Amino acid sequence: MTAPQPSHLAFVPFVSVENMMKLVHHIGVESMLRDLGDYIEEDFRRWELFDKTPRVACHSDEGVIELMPTSDGEVYGFKYVNGHPKNIHDGLQTVTAFGLLARVGTGYPVLLSEMTVLTALRTAATSAMVAKHLAPKGARCMAMIGNGAQSEFQALAMKAICGIDNVRLYDIDSRATEKAMRNLDGFGIGMTACRTPEEAMEGAQIITTCTADKQFATILTDNMIGAGVHINAIGGDCPGKTELHRDILSRSTVFVEYPPQTRIEGEIQQMPADFPVTEMWQVINGTAPGRVSDNQITLFDGVGFAIEDFSALRYVWGRIKGTGFYQDLDMVADPDDPRDLFGMLLRSKTQ
Repeated sequence: MTAPQPSHLAFVPFVSVENMMKLVHHIGVESMLRDLGDYIEEDFRRWELFDKTPRVACHSDEGVIELMPTSDGEVYGFKYVNGHPKNIHDGLQTVTAFGLLARVGTGYPVLLSEMTVLTALRTAATSAMVAKHLAPKGARCMAMIGNGAQSEFQALAMKAICGIDNVRLYDIDSRATEKAMRNLDGFGIGMTACRTPEEAMEGAQIITTCTADKQFATILTDNMIGAGVHINAIGGDCPGKTELHRDILSRSTVFVEYPPQTRIEGEIQQMPADFPVTEMWQVINGTAPGRVSDNQITLFDGVGFAIEDFSALRYVWGRIKGTGFYQDLDMVADPDDPRDLFGMLLRSKTQ
């Protein structure tokens, strides 16, 4: 018997971490952030087409492992992602991820990709896309509270999409701030290392909070927030994890991705179930107001939603075509006769 050869349908493009980094450098990190922001905004405009569900989460004392599925009716996507804040003490990433796209019509996968790097990019692109709609007009300065793995991506996305050119950084670990400033050197962003969160917010029109501790914490108190700012609250959200004092929420107009998920994991988990929020897709489509006054405090309670990952995977799927930034994996058993899977197995036996 002759061992069967896989058909073209058996092979699925796989983007490794190495190839993802090559793709980013090929496109340019700021250009890729702008592109991702455009793709995410485009999918927010067709929000109602998507299947939506809060992510499926497995919580433990150490962290959380989640699956984030969605579909636009033609393509299905999911992301596997974890959040383990204590990993940093063991020299491990607090967040790792991978994702997959498949055709709804056949169920056959069409892309498998690393998403640790890609999630950092899409999170930053989402933040900046939202800030483009909500931040004060002409905003040029951002406070970055929490200078870990996401901070440089956030700064560059705000620069590329919103025109931010000055970042004031604070972290309880000064080494994280030094790391962020070292990495951002040469990107045309003015940087100030600050000793306190209050100092970081001096003159900032956008305030980004991005901390990872899995506990209720008050990173920002009400007296620290002046009128007219945009708050980008994107820290490692999960039940029991917050960064803002609830009085800030009471003073702000709060914008979210998908309320059923945000009420479980976001800043608004502190508030009553009927606390009013505006869904960001409605602002983008013009069916709900965004910023309506100079003194208004806008707050994006961003927890990350599956549609954003779908957008990022959709972008990568298109951009790798005709490049060498992927490898084909023999992932799908595809016998000549779909009824004869066992026969394919027999014919594969070494003679």
